[in-house]
Amino acid sequence: MIEAITYVIVGHHSRRHPAEKLAKSLKAHLIIDEYQHGANWNHRRALEWANKQVCRVVIIEDDAVLVEGFKDKVAGWLARFPDDLCSFYLGTGRPPQYQLDIAMKLIESDKRQTDYITMKRLIHGVCYSPPPASIPRILARWDVTKPADFAVGDAYGGVVIYPCWSLVDHADGDSVERHPDAALRTERRRAWRFYG
Repeated sequence: MIEAITYVIVGHHSRRHPAEKLAKSLKAHLIIDEYQHGANWNHRRALEWANKQVCRVVIIEDDAVLVEGFKDKVAGWLARFPDDLCSFYLGTGRPPQYQLDIAMKLIESDKRQTDYITMKRLIHGVCYSPPPASIPRILARWDVTKPADFAVGDAYGGVVIYPCWSLVDHADGDSVERHPDAALRTERRRAWRFYG
């Protein structure tokens, strides 16, 4: 088992109350974007903080909904995959270009009776944990122009582990992120499969 795991919540000032509540429930460090710097900026701050820790860090957005027994389940996955980037949310709707691939991988996983899939990219920033040794490389290769999840995953440059049953769901409220294309995000943003 992983000996020590700590948590950091990335939050937006408009969702301060749920961010503080989530941080308190996990005894997590809290990083709030007090202005409108954006998710890319705030996730980088979380990774900079994680890089100073002596244990594995799980990064969670303020609108994550945790499964019951979240900490124990996370510890189990990180013990299985200590050297991999693990994402504990696999969502519907966004990003749309990956949804068919996710569906096909889940069907194949069911046939093989496995409990996780892999993807070549981190496609959600709702809840993930990079292996500690990879964080300096992620920070060194960081691209400020990308969405936070793509910035993390592309800088990591390896396969990402996704449990078939997500350990967090997404509250799916209004997005606080200002997207460069200014298009509204109206797709449903919930987990494909959730333990809860």
